[in-house]
Amino acid sequence: MIQMTKPRTLKNATVFLTMALSLLLFAGVASAHVTVQPSQVAAGTYQVMSVRVPSEEKGVNTVKVQVKVPAEINVSRVEPKAGWKYELEKDADSKIVSITWTSDAGLSETEFTEFRVSGKVADDAKELVWKAYQTYSDGTLVEWVGGEGADKPASVTAVTAAPAGGAADSHGQGAAASADAGDDKSDNNLPLILSIVAVALGAASLIVSLARKKR
Repeated sequence: MIQMTKPRTLKNATVFLTMALSLLLFAGVASAHVTVQPSQVAAGTYQVMSVRVPSEEKGVNTVKVQVKVPAEINVSRVEPKAGWKYELEKDADSKIVSITWTSDAGLSETEFTEFRVSGKVADDAKELVWKAYQTYSDGTLVEWVGGEGADKPASVTAVTAAPAGGAADSHGQGAAASADAGDDKSDNNLPLILSIVAVALGAASLIVSLARKKR
């Protein structure tokens, strides 16, 4: 009786871990939305910001993305994107306040892309709130403008105190590295969790296999 109970217990544990892994993977997909990386920058610095856009609607493509540029950052450059064209909206002082990317082909439901811009964060900035509007080929408009905890939140970049010694030079040296570091920080949590779960699943499977051999 004891020999029968142990394999069953281990089998139940394996099933539970498999379900947990599936839930984690589903959560990663379900929570996908328009975000801007890095998630944290320093005041008074030049930065390269990446607008990350996943396409989510089934059967239709994302063909237009508009991002409202926060007042606390002065965007001066937009990186060209193959297959996409962009349009700039400026205020009376010629400051870029909105960028709209459009594409005839767009992004299918299994695709994503990034649009990169560069600019200087204001010396007195506290946070950067990026409101985004995602349009699909059937005319559906998804507004990523909500607050924290909303179903469709705007992406928020935290701003820390200006670094000692002043900002980076006007060419934005070090900005790309900062952006990459922010990407790594924001993306590494889920892979780490999945790796731990995968190891646990492997260990459970090995124990089950050994228990069966002893029988």
